[in-house]
Amino acid sequence: MSQQSPLISAQGSSEDAVADKSLRPQSLAEYQGQSAMHEQLGIFIDAARKRAESLDHVLIFGPPGLGKTTLAHVIA
Repeated sequence: MSQQSPLISAQGSSEDAVADKSLRPQSLAEYQGQSAMHEQLGIFIDAARKRAESLDHVLIFGPPGLGKTTLAHVIA
């Protein structure tokens, strides 16, 4: 008979999701680091806004932990 401890779970709680979302930057201005990427992507986004078009495809790659998912959420 195995019982799982309520303190240890692989499933995230709704509290975790709220905390995760509140800690991530919501705009490109709040995104820290990678200044060259920040500048180029800012120009790319501004140009798309001025044309009143959606942003073209953006390929974000690199090793884990660089903020690719966070950046994708900011762009979206």
